[in-house]
Amino acid sequence: MRKGFLLFFALLGVSPAWGADFGKGLAAAEAGDYATALREWKPLADQGDAMAQFNIGVMYAKGEGVPQDYKEAVKWYLLAADQGDAVAQSNLGNMYSNGRGVPQDYKEAVKWYRLAADQGDAVAQYNLGNMYANGRGVPQDYKEAVRLYRLAAAQGNTVAQSNLGAMYNNGQGVPQDAPTAYMWLNIAAASGNKVATENRDKLTQRMTPSQVEKGQDLTRACIEKN
Repeated sequence: MRKGFLLFFALLGVSPAWGADFGKGLAAAEAGDYATALREWKPLADQGDAMAQFNIGVMYAKGEGVPQDYKEAVKWYLLAADQGDAVAQSNLGNMYSNGRGVPQDYKEAVKWYRLAADQGDAVAQYNLGNMYANGRGVPQDYKEAVRLYRLAAAQGNTVAQSNLGAMYNNGQGVPQDAPTAYMWLNIAAASGNKVATENRDKLTQRMTPSQVEKGQDLTRACIEKN
């Protein structure tokens, strides 16, 4: 679920302030010519352009056009994250959570996830929810996990939707509620989430017909409200 330069570009759109060099680098990256992309982006990154810094971080994290180097990826993510770039903050949280390029540090991961989540980044909201659900870097808090999963789920994050279904099914952070659990699993399943599909089908076998009907009604109502 990591975001690379293509998705980042799509999220923010084209800004005239980038100049032709950034666009040339983007076109090269889309064509798989990462050497040219790096050549165009590096001067911009050195001048403090957060978007170029983030994209170079992605290249090092994935080993695209350069040898894979997590430490170098962290360096560039940090430069962009310090400027408030939410996606860089989210990715930096992943690096600390997984111990890539830096010693594994859940508290530091939580710090960066929170900064990105507060800016509305759905992936960071989901990942921060996981930290609370598992008690990593923060005291375990199912209610906070549910709150964060719900924020990400409302943006269409299917894994957060699936996890919300599990929380309602298990009564973690919320009262146990089979129809609501069914709703979130069903919504995630409709987007192709296989885990949600399996869990919905298992849950359905334990539900009464009236509960299933209510779950389906909740699904329709939720989708209508987008």
